[in-house]
Amino acid sequence: MESMLRVAIACDKGNVSQHFGHCEEFVIYEIEGKEIKRREIVKNPGHIPGFLPKFLKEKNVDVVIVGGIGARALELFKSEGIKVISNVFGNEKEIIQKFLEGEPEETSKPCSNHECKEEE
Repeated sequence: MESMLRVAIACDKGNVSQHFGHCEEFVIYEIEGKEIKRREIVKNPGHIPGFLPKFLKEKNVDVVIVGGIGARALELFKSEGIKVISNVFGNEKEIIQKFLEGEPEETSKPCSNHECKEEE
């Protein structure tokens, strides 16, 4: 039996958020093999520097998918053992299908946007 994988996509209005810390919500998928077992929406509890990586770790998230994310948040996710796939654009449901097909792959490139740098 394959283990369950929990993937959180930072979203704004159904699309991948371009500003991780300021997203409206996280859509968390439970995936077994290549099958979605559960989809849950968790509201972003608010942007407090350093808080969200621990918050998502407590939700047993294994992978985070986002558009833009600051270098500090990337390091915090790494320290929590959570993979980050950044620089992703598009509809959340299309992105999870691509993930099931093996793309996009893990990246650890921080956002170069001024707002992301302020979050560090």
